[in-house]
Amino acid sequence: MRRREFIAGLGAAAGLPLAARAQQPSRPVIGFLHGASAGTYAPFVTEFIRGLRQAGYVDGDNIAIEYRWADGQYDRLPGMAADLVSRQVAVIATPGSTPATLAAKAATTTIPIVFFVAGNPVDLGLVANLGRPSGNLTGVTGLNEEVGPKRLELLHQLVPRVASFAVLVNPTSPAQTDPLVRELQTAAAKLGLRLDVLTASTEHEIDIAFATLLEKGAGGLVIGPDAYFNTRYDQLATLALRHAVPTIYQYREFTAAGGLLSYGPKLAEVFRLAGLYTARVLKGEKVADLPVQQATKVEFIINLKTAKALDINVPVSLLGRADEVIE
Repeated sequence: MRRREFIAGLGAAAGLPLAARAQQPSRPVIGFLHGASAGTYAPFVTEFIRGLRQAGYVDGDNIAIEYRWADGQYDRLPGMAADLVSRQVAVIATPGSTPATLAAKAATTTIPIVFFVAGNPVDLGLVANLGRPSGNLTGVTGLNEEVGPKRLELLHQLVPRVASFAVLVNPTSPAQTDPLVRELQTAAAKLGLRLDVLTASTEHEIDIAFATLLEKGAGGLVIGPDAYFNTRYDQLATLALRHAVPTIYQYREFTAAGGLLSYGPKLAEVFRLAGLYTARVLKGEKVADLPVQQATKVEFIINLKTAKALDINVPVSLLGRADEVIE
């Protein structure tokens, strides 16, 4: 299937009544809820579907998928979650969107929910513990609160003379961003660094944040994990280069778009795992007994071309630790 046709299908599916999507009464329906947009996440949804297929589930054959995309407007998520609950879907999948996961949790205590979240699911109040969730939610975690400080450390190692850094977060998702900011502030204090907190939830606010970054004299930027920022790889990478600010994000897609550094789990892999877990729920396994999986593979990517454009000499020690060097 062509990518354009696939994206169109994701968008169109959101507006179809359940009856139009379920010609077979016994066919289970998956509600897919996300805070970002279909276009950006199409490659990762493909991996989610791949995970379902590996377990024997094919959309349009023995399952149906109802997509709901908030397009960065997180205040729309509660209504979308409530709609999926009213349609009595078999399971709600919220991979890669903490705001969507929280909205789904608030909407139902009975329908199974499968997530991928960047932060700690226990701290977010999603599960009782990672080994035995106990409620109606389970899934995959990237534990970005743990690797977030590592991003600051890696960036500091790249530009050791810089003493002032900043972190960019989305203020509309405090449950996700507040713990990360606290962890980064603690890490910065240990390293003897200053850390300013910048916020943005729209394209224009991202532009303003970079202007503010320069006003504050920050010499490096850590971008906090957020589904909306995942739709702005090109903008973030371009602004970082234009303002000559060494920047690190969590996913390879950022460095592939021209960003300097990335350190975090592989999005494609965690979406596939979320698909596999959704399939296990469809097969009758109890969510309360399915342990939350951790994304064990964390990849460190360096864009050497961008480093040269910023006149940064990457130490051999960092190059040797990189999983990939983009030249």
